[in-house]
Amino acid sequence: MYNKYLITGVSGMLFNDLKHLISDKECLLLDRIVNDKNTVHCDISNITKTNKIVSEFKPDIILNLAAMTDLEICETNKDDCYGSNTIGAINLFNYCKDNDIPYVFISTAGIFGNDKEHYTEEDIPQPLSSYGKSKFFVEEILLNQSYKKFWIFRAGWMMGGGPNIDKKFVEKIMSQIRNGSKELFVVDDKSGVPTFTKDFSNSIIYHINNELPYGLYNMVSNGDASRYDVAKFIVEYLDLDVKVSKVMSDFFEESYFATRPNSEKLINKKLNDLNKNLMSDWVSSLKTYLDLYYK
Repeated sequence: MYNKYLITGVSGMLFNDLKHLISDKECLLLDRIVNDKNTVHCDISNITKTNKIVSEFKPDIILNLAAMTDLEICETNKDDCYGSNTIGAINLFNYCKDNDIPYVFISTAGIFGNDKEHYTEEDIPQPLSSYGKSKFFVEEILLNQSYKKFWIFRAGWMMGGGPNIDKKFVEKIMSQIRNGSKELFVVDDKSGVPTFTKDFSNSIIYHINNELPYGLYNMVSNGDASRYDVAKFIVEYLDLDVKVSKVMSDFFEESYFATRPNSEKLINKKLNDLNKNLMSDWVSSLKTYLDLYYK
């Protein structure tokens, strides 16, 4: 359906899987980290430069994958956090609105607070961190616009890309093991849904090309787990001689000082209701991920 894709945040985990799905399309790839000749340097918080680049390319859809996702960096660099995650994201949406093209925005389970165990699209976000707030503000602004040609896809605990790209929990666990750790201390008081970037990417491209109604969607793997559950599964599945010990979040209060919800468990209610939930369960997805990069 779409032939000219403008995609931001292409050095990240998500684009690593998504790029294979649009290899036959004309794409302009933007990032503030340039790793290859196919990527154009652009920090989307720089509105003037971004608008010039986008206007010259004239895309027929924008996929905004760019985001600051490290919660601690977001807390200590709030201007950068809101500049990229909020102001830059809204500016790209405004371009889409002005030129009547669709917009894809990636949000997060981290927009919720501590009032529930599971969250659907009907629940009201109460973000606790600067990162969560920066994403929620975009959701709120888009959902209150008269222009409705957008999809917001909320992700869970992302995993994907392998050792060179994954900056999240799975690679942090695997890095400790590679460095010789025989005991892992993992929190058991935070829960969510591991979400495989390969499944997430496949779902995005399928849905935008197959008339998924515009709007907001939770789109995480099926099921839920604690951080401890995920680490325990990794060690057992890879048959590693490593002990996994439960701790509470305050064990890491110096390193991970940003406030996190107790539960980031999302349910893909709208996709389920439409019979369009393409996401696998997190256990099978994690097996696939480990088989690809860590076996």
